[in-house]
Amino acid sequence: MKLTFLGTGTSFGVPVVGCDCDTCTSSDPRDRRTRHGAVLELPEGRLLVDTPPELRLQLLATGISWIDAVWFTHTHADHVHGLDDVRIFTVRRGDMPAYVPAEYRGVIEEHFNYIFDESVRPPEGSSKPRVRLESFEAGEPVEVLGEQFVPVRVPHGDCTVYGFRVGDLGYITDAKTLPEEAREALAGVQVLVLNALWFGKPHGSHFNIEEAIEAAGAVGAQRTYLTHLTHRVRQDELDERLPDGVFAAYDGLEVEIA
Repeated sequence: MKLTFLGTGTSFGVPVVGCDCDTCTSSDPRDRRTRHGAVLELPEGRLLVDTPPELRLQLLATGISWIDAVWFTHTHADHVHGLDDVRIFTVRRGDMPAYVPAEYRGVIEEHFNYIFDESVRPPEGSSKPRVRLESFEAGEPVEVLGEQFVPVRVPHGDCTVYGFRVGDLGYITDAKTLPEEAREALAGVQVLVLNALWFGKPHGSHFNIEEAIEAAGAVGAQRTYLTHLTHRVRQDELDERLPDGVFAAYDGLEVEIA
């Protein structure tokens, strides 16, 4: 398996509009972070994790020209508003499966009614994404592109986020804690992805970096990659301050997983 980080920023992205802080004006390309997204290459195809607003630009930047399925972690705007960008793939291949937590299926269908309402027809000469929703429940394994995925439920403020475990990879974004059932599901992974905002002040619905490091220690993965980072931290600072085995992901980073 290979994991490619498409976007590693929060809902504001980095640079933040109108900000002239050291990170937002940095010349290090790793400090430019688009909204959260990733692609996981599996033996039977490529899985897209979330559909962020910059999806088209992210795919072009990483040279990824084909997607076979989508996994939605939750329905916040920075994780779903790029859904229309999968249209190019469905025009070429037909229906694309999109795995969505059962509790959010109705939200997706309502929010993108022009996709899922069969009575809505695109104008002549145009098209709409052909997406087939597949619901899943926390803890119940689901087969995706020939691999068994275990949905992992974590709290995120007043909503729930659904990461996953597949083989030796655990993937969690937008979490505030790792409940016991999540730690048990992730036990033994070699590679772990966790969200983390900044050093210091706690946040109500996200890990800060210290909390993410503590959660990573509880899981015990060989390598942990932090994503969903803000403009309050620079990549060079993260490289210097993070402990052994914990790394700051950045847009375009590729990680091989045995």
